[in-house]
Amino acid sequence: MPVTVTETRTLEQLRQHYEVERELADRLRHATKEQRRTLYSEVYDELFKRVPLHPQHTNKSSPDRLAADVAEKMEILAPFLNANSVFLEVGPGDCEFAKTVAEKVARVLAIDVSDEITRKRELPANLQLVISDGSSIPVPPDSVNVAYSNQLMEHLHPDDALDQLRGLHAALKPGGVYICITPSRLTGPHDISCVFDREATGFHLKEYTVGDLAALFRQVGFNKLRIIFGGRGKFVLLPTWTALIWEKLLDFLPHSLRKAIALKPPFRWLFGVRLAGFKD
Repeated sequence: MPVTVTETRTLEQLRQHYEVERELADRLRHATKEQRRTLYSEVYDELFKRVPLHPQHTNKSSPDRLAADVAEKMEILAPFLNANSVFLEVGPGDCEFAKTVAEKVARVLAIDVSDEITRKRELPANLQLVISDGSSIPVPPDSVNVAYSNQLMEHLHPDDALDQLRGLHAALKPGGVYICITPSRLTGPHDISCVFDREATGFHLKEYTVGDLAALFRQVGFNKLRIIFGGRGKFVLLPTWTALIWEKLLDFLPHSLRKAIALKPPFRWLFGVRLAGFKD
């Protein structure tokens, strides 16, 4: 949950969110794998209850901001979808984006660890909410054309990231694609701790670079990888080496200078981690 220029909460309200999230994140960081099977759901349910001004709650009162966010996501995803697609989103949050995709495809599977946000929302008939333990992908193998996550990978315990990637690879049909969008470690932290810390200490349990994530994708069987480069409705697929070279150079710079460069276009279109993995 990056803090942006649209943030309207007071410093005291941000600190309350930070303290709750850091407390809950530490539970996850120190939990065993077996404990994490139920803990993801528990800590996120608790976060949304204890932080009433969390953006997941307040964004619904900002329709213009919500519409702009959905439109930006659709610009990236639309070329991969058609009317016959089975679409899977991991970490759908309020399901607003999944609902928009449902208008354009045959079926949508929305996988999350909590139904706290969606409990009082109406979902279309072709959208199914599936509750997961945080790392498994409980859908039939070879059943999905396009899998997608946005601001999700960084919320996983590092030990669970590979399990989820294996599950996503198994869920995809041959020729299917998993599009993973996650904030770059080089410009972080991007969770609530960015107000108070220099490294992620909230629910961003690990932030990644393109290089970090590409290595994990290859480990589970994604042999064809591309970065999605571009903005303002114009995107192209580029080989990952175009980002890896610049990431290595950027990593040598002081933190403040690195962020100043990498967060401005066209650099942010290269350093923001938007990775597409295609299943053979």
